[in-house]
Amino acid sequence: MTEPVLVVGAGPVGMTLALELARYDLDVVVVDRKRELERRGSRAIVVARHALETFARLGCAEPMLAKALAIARARTFFRETELFCVEFPRTQPGEIPLFVNLQQTYTEQTLYEHVAGQAEVRWSTEAVGLEQRADGVRLRVRTPRGEETLRGSFVVGCDGGGSAVRKLAGIAFDGRTFHDRFLIADIRAELPFPNERRFYFDPPVNPGRQMLIHQQPDDEWRLDWQVPADTDAEQERASGRLDRRIRDVIGDAPYELAWLSSYRFHERIARRFHAGRVFLAGDAAHLMAPFGARGMNSGIEDARNLGWKLAFVLAGEAPERLLGTYEGERLPAARDNVRITSATMRFMAPPTPLHRALRNLILRGSLPFAPLRRFVNSGKLATPAVYGGGAGLVGRLAPSDAVQRRLGRTFTLLCFCRTADEQQRAAAAARAARIDLQTVPPEEDRAPGPGSDPLTNALAREYGVNGAGAAFLVRPDGYVAAEFPEVDAEHVRATVSAELRSQ
Repeated sequence: MTEPVLVVGAGPVGMTLALELARYDLDVVVVDRKRELERRGSRAIVVARHALETFARLGCAEPMLAKALAIARARTFFRETELFCVEFPRTQPGEIPLFVNLQQTYTEQTLYEHVAGQAEVRWSTEAVGLEQRADGVRLRVRTPRGEETLRGSFVVGCDGGGSAVRKLAGIAFDGRTFHDRFLIADIRAELPFPNERRFYFDPPVNPGRQMLIHQQPDDEWRLDWQVPADTDAEQERASGRLDRRIRDVIGDAPYELAWLSSYRFHERIARRFHAGRVFLAGDAAHLMAPFGARGMNSGIEDARNLGWKLAFVLAGEAPERLLGTYEGERLPAARDNVRITSATMRFMAPPTPLHRALRNLILRGSLPFAPLRRFVNSGKLATPAVYGGGAGLVGRLAPSDAVQRRLGRTFTLLCFCRTADEQQRAAAAARAARIDLQTVPPEEDRAPGPGSDPLTNALAREYGVNGAGAAFLVRPDGYVAAEFPEVDAEHVRATVSAELRSQ
């Protein structure tokens, strides 16, 4: 009998990984040194569509979407002048929005309600020792009952920036911490502000620095100020300065303070994401500034990438070298995210007088000269990672909620069929390769009305098919592995085999 996968950290990334593994009927033990889930303010509030698609596939997106607020637009200001506005597409009924605002508290609670019935979760359990063996791992943990040793097949550290697993594995965590500090206040208030992200450079209420406003569910608002490095959140509250800051934004409206915190940004990447039977995911593997919402969302990508690979290896359907592709794909993705967020931080908090002079020149010049506004960097919101240098859709997340929601536990052949004969060949190819099949039938067979297939002409346009027949091989994590102009059973089977053997 296969020993369980040990997941250290019961945050969004650890619980997502547990659900990914549980859908393959694997035993999973999640441990966390906390006593229980913590309700702590507006952490990781922006959830991207590709993360929500993962939650939808795992069967837990509905409560999140019911609670969340879809972000309508993102507006950027210099002082009191709007420089630009990014409008997000309106979603159709049943579609997943591009971005939503949802406090991490709700994300974690929903995940935990699903994990609790599918995996063992041990609270008040701290990892203090780790031993790798040829046949598995031994994780020594400290509990209220004393120390004990857990046996597992693999261990995955999803235990945040101070990861015990990373330290026990001896993996370096290279990078830096920014000097600048930010102050967050979550307030409950009924405000007339629209549902949008507002970013201010040098606003009158926080001169010389930045400010950010986000709406959240339950009439909560996140107010985020860049402040001097020595600012203490509790002193701000006790002195009345915090109330004055809030009043500068909301006026005389009544409010209740829901959460207060201050923080510095970190920019670090683990030197390895994979060492023997040890893996790192989420903040344990990479830390980045939150502007662009790349932290938790990229951690969810880590979980969806690693989950199916561990499952295939443990089931004997793929050799262990498949696990090396986790680091091969996710480490470059982390570096790309840090590169993007680092550029944002250089603009927001210039590290040298020269950087500051250039930033100020761009901001001031953007008022009379609109073309300069394209150089203003208030954060580029998260997009799904791209793996490798494949052409077209290869290496990219397969478009469409409809496709993502219907992915099973193995590869999927997505076929745009021109004829009934092509449909039959696609079905034969899927059977030969022992994979799932999704077909978009010939246009004349796409009957509207109840029971009709949701994969329509609009989907064909997303895939660039334009009326021609084509097929795509989609991995279990929703990424396109290959494109076939014509469906050939042997070619499909060989491609699946090559993917599993990392060739």
